[in-house]
Amino acid sequence: MSQPRIISGSARGIRIDSVPGDTTRPITDRVKEALFNIIGPDIVDSSFLDLFGGTGSVGIEALSRGAKKCLFLDLAPQANITIKKNLERTKLSNNGSVRQMDAFHFLTNPIEIGFDYIYIAPPQYKGMWIKALELINTYPQIISEDGWVVVQIDPVEFTDISLENLVEFDRRKYGSTLLLFFAKP
Repeated sequence: MSQPRIISGSARGIRIDSVPGDTTRPITDRVKEALFNIIGPDIVDSSFLDLFGGTGSVGIEALSRGAKKCLFLDLAPQANITIKKNLERTKLSNNGSVRQMDAFHFLTNPIEIGFDYIYIAPPQYKGMWIKALELINTYPQIISEDGWVVVQIDPVEFTDISLENLVEFDRRKYGSTLLLFFAKP
């Protein structure tokens, strides 16, 4: 597999490190490009939460395109080391904060609230995306009034879920990747 890269913005073209081993599933350039085309210029000056940070590719792409800040969370020490290295390589460390902690614990006890974008791309086939969405639904102050929650899963993981404080407003499939978009009603 080739090294992930930042597609656009201030860090355009910079290759970033992958997390050693097979614990993460990096987003493809095609899917990342599509995601940020959907978000568009609203990314500028936004706050971004990358819940299962992995390499940091999505949050760093957001920063490169003008997001004001990004909080990266990952429980794996090696992922956190990789995100920090990638932030340094892209010269975006001043706008990124990396925390080694459980995403679910964070969602029930948020250090910050009112994120404009929350990106959920957890380990596959474990239903973790559902648990994360349900927690955001329970603690909706974690997302700004016009914020979005974006979920990245394999299409076989999808199941309908009932939420009171979030509604799905878009769904896009790119090969073996499904992006789900949620917002407050």
